[in-house]
Amino acid sequence: MYKTIKTIVAAVMFATMIPAWGQAIVTESTSTSNSLSRSITESTNTVKSPPPTAVAPAITSINNDLCTVGASGAVQTQILGMSFGSTTRDMNCERIKLSKNLYDMGMKVAAVSLMCQDERVFTAMMNAGTPCPIDGKIGEEAKAVWDKNPQRRPK
Repeated sequence: MYKTIKTIVAAVMFATMIPAWGQAIVTESTSTSNSLSRSITESTNTVKSPPPTAVAPAITSINNDLCTVGASGAVQTQILGMSFGSTTRDMNCERIKLSKNLYDMGMKVAAVSLMCQDERVFTAMMNAGTPCPIDGKIGEEAKAVWDKNPQRRPK
């Protein structure tokens, strides 16, 4: 739905720019000066400027507690200029923050279980001899469940 709206907005903006294609910004000035020797000097200057420059939107995150990464860019030709920007969620960052909050609330097993959704953490826990919690079981009971159900391991 969001991408459809972005596409419609882009199409409308594109259509409204058609009359301006290829039209340079023209500035003309004429100056006339008379000197004491009675000669008249007249000059005309015409300046043709390129279209305005496309500027990439600034995507800033003032708060460092966000788990998003911003990206933006712009392209300018003699006819058309376009800019874009978007953000991407960092799911691993969110997992770490959620796990820390669970741990801070005293929910240590839940915090470890959340971290175990990452394959690297799961493997490290198994290699350390402390298998990840599963179905309310911890320790050797959890190891037995993981051994019986390898399809439930994180990928």
